[in-house]
Amino acid sequence: MYIRKRTLRFISVFLFLIACLLYFSARLAWMQVFRPTHLAGLAAKQHNHYIKLEPVRGTIYDRRLRHLALNMTAYSLFANPRLMTSEDKERAVRELSSRARLDPAFIRERLARPKYFVWLSRKLPDDVVEEIQALKIPGLDFIRESKRYYPNRNLAAHVIGFAGMDNAGLDGLELKYDEVLKGKEGWAQILRDAKQRDLMIEKGASPPQDGFNLVLTIDETIQYIAERALDKAFQQNKAKGATIIVMDPHTGEILALANRPTYDLENFAESAPEQRTNRGISYIYEPGSVFKIVTASAAIEEKAFQEDDKIFCENGEYRVGNHILHDSHPHGTLTFQGVIEQSSNIGTTKIAQKLGAEKVYRYARAFQFGQKTGIDLLGEVEGLIPPPSTWSKTSIGAVPIGHEVAVTPLQLVCAVSAIANGGIAMKPFVVKYIKDNKDELIQEFFPEIRGRVISTETSERMKAILQGVVDNGTGKRARIDGLSVAGKTGTAQKVENGQYSHRKYYATFIGFAPVDNPRVAAVVVFDEPSPNYYGGTVAAPVFKEMLMDTIKYLRSLNPSG
Repeated sequence: MYIRKRTLRFISVFLFLIACLLYFSARLAWMQVFRPTHLAGLAAKQHNHYIKLEPVRGTIYDRRLRHLALNMTAYSLFANPRLMTSEDKERAVRELSSRARLDPAFIRERLARPKYFVWLSRKLPDDVVEEIQALKIPGLDFIRESKRYYPNRNLAAHVIGFAGMDNAGLDGLELKYDEVLKGKEGWAQILRDAKQRDLMIEKGASPPQDGFNLVLTIDETIQYIAERALDKAFQQNKAKGATIIVMDPHTGEILALANRPTYDLENFAESAPEQRTNRGISYIYEPGSVFKIVTASAAIEEKAFQEDDKIFCENGEYRVGNHILHDSHPHGTLTFQGVIEQSSNIGTTKIAQKLGAEKVYRYARAFQFGQKTGIDLLGEVEGLIPPPSTWSKTSIGAVPIGHEVAVTPLQLVCAVSAIANGGIAMKPFVVKYIKDNKDELIQEFFPEIRGRVISTETSERMKAILQGVVDNGTGKRARIDGLSVAGKTGTAQKVENGQYSHRKYYATFIGFAPVDNPRVAAVVVFDEPSPNYYGGTVAAPVFKEMLMDTIKYLRSLNPSG
């Protein structure tokens, strides 16, 4: 009996082992025959690690190769949840929530994923990286990346723009030239051991291609000078907004462009859309008397007036259609030149009435108003110059003095530059070269003529008239001892609910210097300055301060020039 029981037990165990052997053999055969691709892929996933190799985003330089935007090394935190125990994960939640300022719920959700790789935080400060490394929590590690760095913070912010966390351009030149700057990613395949540790043995690689560099027309020093002058007056005059643009009138190169309010490129996420908007090219407004340069130029070009022709300015009141037109200060008889120097609305309207609406409109278009300048920045708008067929009976007393039209500050500086340079409309631009890291030229951008606006003779006569505005007229606050300056003031009421406001104004000044051979032209615009609001009072002093320091700087670069 005892022997029989042992025999049965032995047979049972034997049969069980045979069954197990047959089952696992069949399972192995099935896996090898029907699932080899899946298993090979799983093994490759566990032992092969693909790493993206980030290219270096191109640097943005000013015209003298000073850094405006560049890349710095940064480290990003990731986790391998499959290598972490429950205790490791809880410790990570506890430590990272305070050190990396991460939401504990966010960390738990990421670490609960059944993956070999999850991002926890990108591009951390160096001190935070050192603290986390010192913790030595299993499953946590860092990847070396690059971070966009703007050394001047908010200088030229509306020109440069910014790049996001993945070094993709999101605004300004960073967005406009993103394809040029960003380069192309590379990759490397790294072997891992059974514990998912990189063995640093490459099975294959494709190196990244670094982005190209931009060299701008912007001069960092002139940009600083312009922003300093603008910012001081912006605060003193409690303005809603302000713009300054400085341009080389002969080439169209933008030497400086700034707006207020502005923002910090290093903390762009904390700024409001209004702070990031480039008012110089995206905001339109009725410019007021600065637009009189169009009417005056047309009158001289068409030989309708000479500088000493007499015009009766009606002692400050003049009916146009059913509207009474006023001057800010009543005038009797003025010369043609005096009308522009004293910025008489009535005198300018009488000039326009002799010319006719068609000619005023034609010259406004020739000065490039009502159309984009073509600048290589995003967000430019056309403005508005209504054709004469849409004019009312009072429009001849409005359009020639800068009302019922809408312009951008950029269009204004381009217009006054055409007078400064001999009558040529130049296309404005901000990118001068595209180069690679070996300083090889990829592309160069040259000055581009958009057309002739007025003759050289008319240009010279207008330059003398605009110098008279500064020497004898409404632009006296732009006068500089020892330097010939030309300019024009403008003050315009803002439109609210279809009516002109008596409390809110735009104050503008446009000008250039030196008159005989202009090196810079500029526009200064203030939106709702208070309590002073005249262009000659608010904007002209900013132009003067910028011009004095800019000319001094340019002369220091070329003492014999």
